[in-house]
Amino acid sequence: MFAMVLDAPGAPLRPDHRPDPEPGPGEVRLRVCACGVCRTDLHVVDGDLPQRRAPVAPGHEVVGVVDAVGPGVEGLSPGDRLGVPWLGETCGRCRYCLEGQENLCDAPGFTGWTRDGGYADVILARADFCFPIPEGLSDVEAAPLLCAGLIGYRCWRKAEEGRPVRRLGLYGFGAAAHLLAQLAGWAGQEVYAFTRKDDEPAQALARELGCRWAGGSHEAPPEPLDAAIIFAPVGDLVPAALRAVRKGGAVVCGGIHMSDIPAFPYSILWEERRLVSVANLTRDDARAYLPLAARAGVRPSVTTYRLEEANLALDDLRRGAFAGAAVLVPGD
Repeated sequence: MFAMVLDAPGAPLRPDHRPDPEPGPGEVRLRVCACGVCRTDLHVVDGDLPQRRAPVAPGHEVVGVVDAVGPGVEGLSPGDRLGVPWLGETCGRCRYCLEGQENLCDAPGFTGWTRDGGYADVILARADFCFPIPEGLSDVEAAPLLCAGLIGYRCWRKAEEGRPVRRLGLYGFGAAAHLLAQLAGWAGQEVYAFTRKDDEPAQALARELGCRWAGGSHEAPPEPLDAAIIFAPVGDLVPAALRAVRKGGAVVCGGIHMSDIPAFPYSILWEERRLVSVANLTRDDARAYLPLAARAGVRPSVTTYRLEEANLALDDLRRGAFAGAAVLVPGD
């Protein structure tokens, strides 16, 4: 087994060689075909999320092929192609699990944070937290859907609670937003893309994907929005998004980490605007989203890197050096 692992927050990932792990009860072992590079990986590597395992291989947008099955696993066989997402396990016993909110489990496990993830050529995963990849999606195309796509989908559904959404704003036009823009457009919504100031590549990608408007994150949209989703981990965007949505509109914060939200006047929250957050995902999200995305023709714009280039990929993500998503591909 070869992996790129993190020893301590702020340190570069280092190469690590070890014997292939054996799957335990309820687990499968997969040969990794592709692993997306997600902003949450940056939060793990940079220490925004407290270290929970050391060393750890990051990565939670994993596409792989089963090559070994542990005791008690039914319905999966070597050769099956599966996706492994951020939510790696739950307790199944707490109030949230029992009430259908496993994304809020009191004792969860997370791929690439508390469990070794997909910055490796082999990964162990709980079989009941893996999902079949729809035909027609390549390994590289499917990988970003397993977090960027899923979180975007959960945010989208949250934004639509209680109010129809015709005009949707997306703040931070990276991996999640460029996938959701395609799904929302397919569903007949007008999408407004907000990027870093003067980020022409991201704005060009937004227009190419059919967004009605693209501009800087602190610009006002040409029309009031019915809902806005904030993917960028920037608390300053919350007041801007609240000002952009109409009465009764919603602002959804989609990141696992965000800088502090500044004070803002009550007047921009008043008139039944809603400010909510999204945490993690559920298995039902994946079961609904992956076939829907395939049916809608959602395809990521991808920059690929060799697994050994994981540090470069993370640095490029940190600098905003590419538009769309990045994916690591193990060598032969």
